[in-house]
Amino acid sequence: MKELNGSQMISEALKLEGVEVVFGYPGGAALNIYDETYKQEYFRHVLTRHEQAAVHAADGYARASGKVGVAFVTSGPGFTNAVTGLATAYSDSIPLVLISGQVATSLIGTDAFQEIDAVGISRPCVKHNYLVKNIEELPRILKEAFYIARTGRPGPVHVDIPKDITAAIGKFEYPKEINIPTYKPTYKGNAKQIKKAAEIIEASNRPLLYIGGGAIISGASELIREFAKKTGIPAITTLMGLGVMRDDDELNLGMAGMHGSYAANMALSESDLLIALGARFDDRITGKLSEFAKHAKIIHVDIDPSSISKIVNAHFPIVGDLKSVLSELMGRINAKPENFEKWREILARYNSLYPLKYTDSEEVLKPQWVIEKTSQMVGDDVVVSTDVGQHQMWVAQFFAFNKPRQLVTSGGQGTMGFGLPAALGAKWAVGDKPVINFTGDGSILMNIQELMTSVVDKKPVVNIILNNSFLGMVRQWQTFFYEHRYSNTDLSIHPDFVKLAESFGGVGFRVKTKKEFEDALNAALKSDKISLIDVVVDRFENVLPMVPAGAAIYNMILDDKGQK
Repeated sequence: MKELNGSQMISEALKLEGVEVVFGYPGGAALNIYDETYKQEYFRHVLTRHEQAAVHAADGYARASGKVGVAFVTSGPGFTNAVTGLATAYSDSIPLVLISGQVATSLIGTDAFQEIDAVGISRPCVKHNYLVKNIEELPRILKEAFYIARTGRPGPVHVDIPKDITAAIGKFEYPKEINIPTYKPTYKGNAKQIKKAAEIIEASNRPLLYIGGGAIISGASELIREFAKKTGIPAITTLMGLGVMRDDDELNLGMAGMHGSYAANMALSESDLLIALGARFDDRITGKLSEFAKHAKIIHVDIDPSSISKIVNAHFPIVGDLKSVLSELMGRINAKPENFEKWREILARYNSLYPLKYTDSEEVLKPQWVIEKTSQMVGDDVVVSTDVGQHQMWVAQFFAFNKPRQLVTSGGQGTMGFGLPAALGAKWAVGDKPVINFTGDGSILMNIQELMTSVVDKKPVVNIILNNSFLGMVRQWQTFFYEHRYSNTDLSIHPDFVKLAESFGGVGFRVKTKKEFEDALNAALKSDKISLIDVVVDRFENVLPMVPAGAAIYNMILDDKGQK
């Protein structure tokens, strides 16, 4: 058993956890940690240009790789800047460990320089947090932090370490196993409930798979595809579940919810059995709760027992790891595709009546065309990140996602400014594979400083700005529901994005035609520098279908006639 100071313990713990890259930003309370980071050779530290971006980058790395993302920040504003990143990861169940510096233990509670109650602030938006009070407990806490972050329903864990403890000497014995009596995730589903689920599926006439982000987290994507093929049960996905089913799978009805496909939303409304797989019944999916899937019995499989019947009552709850539960269910199920042929015909009819579509133009670029063309040009071997707004929904509708972990996007929090730093984190995870960030002219400016991070670390990412000179999604709501009063959403005065990219050491393109876009994307993909493609698109294009807030999921706005 060796004696180390607290900062050395952090480096050793990260080595033992297999951490390859850490994202962060230094400061006074974290100086000892950063001094040891300078000396060690276990992991690479990426200096972001903002603490929010550090956590988003760790988040993007975790989403693209399936590993635990790690970030370092200092105390006070260094930590408070990171809170948005923690909340984003928490909402989407992303495994992170955030290590923050804190003022010395003797100064806690004195309103010292850059002191803030970090664990008090982070408590609502992390899976768990710690304030380290002595050097003896640090090895155990670090081990527990990684264990809690990656097990059960994953999530961010925050470890706040006072500066004196990062310098204190203690015995480093890193636990080989963790035993937390109050934290025992259930992985194996109840056999009786699984048997009941199989029976109810076989007795149903209009079953529907409802696939959430938990399917990707559990590694169950291939199994779900096999299950759908074996049974012939059609599927819908949430935003976080895109990529579980292939885009071109005939059983895949696409994304459901506020901007979901007509067929997906009608399937939800007419199903007699909803099989929820790692989904949490978010309000953007359910719409008016009293009308949601009101004809359906509900099977809900989730590793987090608190998610089951939290919003929608589950008639057949199954707590357990989705991959494990589905493996057992596959062995019990006897349903055959021909059992649900009439149901699939009804849904195919809905899809043919109102497919996802847009009116293309040769006069002005349509954002949907840009996304479709990008998808055709890059294929499946790409990771796509997004910011939040209209472009995010168009990407969900028109980019062909065929693999899990192909989409990196902020779902639960809808965090503008997420896309660029998350794309950089994803780039560290996937190496030479191309990473494309779809963003808006509003979102891109929220963490634009991370262009510098990309240039310094030579991690090129292609950023496609769908520039409509608006905060587009807010403008759309103002169009539909606020009588065209565009209060503080007009972004007509904005930077020259080409010059901005060049000023950081990247490359920029401004495009207004289809040919210009194709040429720019090809050049950007070949470049060894980060790129911004400023795509001037139709200013008043709307995301459709749209379910108004509070309306039933089947009450969709299908066109915008009279709105423009």
